Amino acid sequence: MYVLKEFDCLRADKLIITLAPTGMIPTKKDTPYVPITPEEIATDVYEAYKLGASVVHVHARDELGKPTYKKEKYEQIFLQIKKKCPDIIICASTSGRVDPQVEHRGEVLDLYPEMASLTMGSLNFPKYPSVNPMDTIMRLARMMNDKGILPELEIFEAGFINTAKYLFRKGYLKEPLHFCLLLGSLGSISANLSDLTHLVSSLPAECNWSATGIGRFQTQINVASILMGGHVRVGVEDSIYYNYPDSELATNANLVKRIVRIAKELNREIATPAEARTILGLNK
Repeated sequence: MYVLKEFDCLRADKLIITLAPTGMIPTKKDTPYVPITPEEIATDVYEAYKLGASVVHVHARDELGKPTYKKEKYEQIFLQIKKKCPDIIICASTSGRVDPQVEHRGEVLDLYPEMASLTMGSLNFPKYPSVNPMDTIMRLARMMNDKGILPELEIFEAGFINTAKYLFRKGYLKEPLHFCLLLGSLGSISANLSDLTHLVSSLPAECNWSATGIGRFQTQINVASILMGGHVRVGVEDSIYYNYPDSELATNANLVKRIVRIAKELNREIATPAEARTILGLNK
């Protein structure tokens, strides 16, 4: 079991910042700062990369701005990102919120991203359910293993961690394990600090983990993660506002800049892409 240590941030690995720039939900009507086209996404990623982001969590949109699983769209985005940020780590989404068919969700894996998201269970989001039967999770995990892609294990509930442990015991998941804890979405675990502590204390030993809060909880969960020795995910996908009381819209660059500033003030150094690969075990 993971044992939470006092002042973990002072002895922790350098901080991996994952940018989640687009997602499936925000539209240009919600915020002009959500990047939709491959060029817009790559530009936002480049600005965040210069500030310290070493991983990008990619969702693709079609010509109408709607979520798509199409490999061709992902390929355009990946090429644009790699032109500007040749060493950044790309984590592709295999979300089933819009299209639950495994073959469609797994199309992007044919592009061999270094990482890909793998949600460990089903839940209700405000607009779409995320349906992830055990067979689907197993099949996607096998596809990632066969292609040497590191799964980013997305955790929205404590029970999802139990599923990950089970799949590890059965050989569907292999070390190194990397968990992404997402708190505060309607229909999932709430975003109190006690909730984050509970999730972290439930993680298996010798794993890596990052955390974020959805909406107004993003910054507080990011900061708690830094203090607890974890890593962070930040971006417009999870929070369109920089300041919720004032309804101040966020840009991806400003969200990353704030986390870098806070991390440095807490004496937590920022990982480069090369350092992030070592921490995540991508060099093995």
